[in-house]
Amino acid sequence: MSRNTDTDRDTTKQDSLLQQADSSQPALNYSVSLQRAAASVGFDWPGSAGVIDKIKEELDEVVAEINSADPERLRDEIGDLLFAVTNLARHVNVDPEHALRNSIDKFYRRFNYIERQLHPLNKTPDQCDLSALDELWDEAKLAERDITPPQKSRP
Repeated sequence: MSRNTDTDRDTTKQDSLLQQADSSQPALNYSVSLQRAAASVGFDWPGSAGVIDKIKEELDEVVAEINSADPERLRDEIGDLLFAVTNLARHVNVDPEHALRNSIDKFYRRFNYIERQLHPLNKTPDQCDLSALDELWDEAKLAERDITPPQKSRP
């Protein structure tokens, strides 16, 4: 079976509104750029409530796929959920890349707090149960807010 490569090339050269989005951006920002381009012609939710409903729908689909034997479908559903969350970020004027970086930094600080609290006790996180780690996590959150937590016994 032969293909008409000239026709194929012509098809790929067709301009798409989405081509204005820079695909070299980090994935979260690229998804926002694609969504902005689509929104520029009216393909958008009228407000954040519709986006939140879509996030709930996508989360339900992720939950349904968690126990499936198809990791590709699960990956696709998680991708759809992330895409929907970036759409919410766009709707509320939050840079999703910046927001995720901030959350990563916060996670790092709080986990590091746990490690620092355990070090004088000659313990590591793997030597503690989850409830002890959660208690230290809550202390870390309070410490970030400059609130002195009540004294508790250490794990």
